[in-house]
Amino acid sequence: METYNDVLKLLKRYGTYVHLGKRLYDMELVAIELDRLHKTGLLENSDYARAKIILNHAHEEEVRNPLKLTTRRKDTDDR
Repeated sequence: METYNDVLKLLKRYGTYVHLGKRLYDMELVAIELDRLHKTGLLENSDYARAKIILNHAHEEEVRNPLKLTTRRKDTDDR
Protein backbone atom coordinates (compact mmCIF):
# COMPACT_ATOMS: atom_id res chain seq x y z
CA MET A 1 0.00 0.00 0.00
CA GLU A 2 1.60 3.23 -1.18
CA THR A 3 -1.05 5.64 -2.48
CA TYR A 4 -4.44 7.07 -1.57
CA ASN A 5 -5.98 4.86 -4.24
CA ASP A 6 -4.44 1.83 -2.52
CA VAL A 7 -6.19 2.89 0.69
CA LEU A 8 -9.49 3.10 -1.21
CA LYS A 9 -8.87 -0.41 -2.59
CA LEU A 10 -8.29 -1.63 0.96
CA LEU A 11 -11.67 -0.25 2.01
CA LYS A 12 -13.34 -1.84 -1.01
CA ARG A 13 -12.11 -5.25 0.17
CA TYR A 14 -14.36 -4.69 3.19
CA GLY A 15 -17.30 -3.49 1.09
CA THR A 16 -16.80 0.21 1.81
CA TYR A 17 -17.05 2.65 -1.09
CA VAL A 18 -16.57 6.37 -0.48
CA HIS A 19 -17.67 9.16 -2.81
CA LEU A 20 -19.12 12.35 -1.40
CA GLY A 21 -18.20 14.56 -4.34
CA LYS A 22 -15.36 16.55 -2.80
CA ARG A 23 -12.00 14.84 -2.51
CA LEU A 24 -11.23 16.39 0.87
CA TYR A 25 -14.56 15.20 2.31
CA ASP A 26 -13.90 11.74 0.86
CA MET A 27 -10.57 11.61 2.66
CA GLU A 28 -12.16 12.56 5.96
CA LEU A 29 -14.78 9.83 5.62
CA VAL A 30 -12.08 7.32 4.64
CA ALA A 31 -10.30 8.15 7.92
CA ILE A 32 -13.50 7.47 9.86
CA GLU A 33 -14.01 4.16 8.04
CA LEU A 34 -10.42 3.09 8.71
CA ASP A 35 -10.90 3.86 12.41
CA ARG A 36 -14.13 1.85 12.45
CA LEU A 37 -12.57 -1.18 10.74
CA HIS A 38 -9.60 -1.09 13.10
CA LYS A 39 -11.76 -0.69 16.19
CA THR A 40 -13.85 -3.74 15.24
CA GLY A 41 -10.69 -5.80 14.76
CA LEU A 42 -11.14 -6.35 11.03
CA LEU A 43 -8.06 -4.36 10.06
CA GLU A 44 -4.60 -5.40 11.24
CA ASN A 45 -2.50 -2.87 13.13
CA SER A 46 0.15 -2.71 10.39
CA ASP A 47 -2.40 -2.10 7.61
CA TYR A 48 -4.20 0.47 9.73
CA ALA A 49 -1.02 2.38 10.58
CA ARG A 50 0.22 2.38 6.98
CA ALA A 51 -3.18 3.48 5.63
CA LYS A 52 -3.43 6.32 8.16
CA ILE A 53 0.05 7.61 7.27
CA ILE A 54 -0.77 7.54 3.55
CA LEU A 55 -4.15 9.17 4.16
CA ASN A 56 -2.69 11.92 6.36
CA HIS A 57 -0.09 12.72 3.71
CA ALA A 58 -2.71 12.80 0.94
CA HIS A 59 -4.98 14.99 3.08
CA GLU A 60 -2.18 17.49 3.76
CA GLU A 61 -1.37 17.63 0.04
CA GLU A 62 -5.03 18.18 -0.84
CA VAL A 63 -5.32 21.03 1.68
CA ARG A 64 -2.17 22.69 0.27
CA ASN A 65 -2.93 22.07 -3.41
CA PRO A 66 -6.54 21.11 -4.11
CA LEU A 67 -6.90 18.85 -7.12
CA LYS A 68 -8.55 20.88 -9.84
CA LEU A 69 -10.50 18.65 -12.18
CA THR A 70 -11.46 20.41 -15.37
CA THR A 71 -12.23 19.01 -18.79
CA ARG A 72 -11.89 22.23 -20.76
CA ARG A 73 -8.73 24.08 -21.58
CA LYS A 74 -8.72 27.82 -20.92
CA ASP A 75 -7.79 28.79 -24.48
CA THR A 76 -10.88 27.01 -25.85
CA ASP A 77 -13.20 29.11 -23.68
CA ASP A 78 -12.66 32.14 -25.94
CA ARG A 79 -13.79 30.43 -29.13
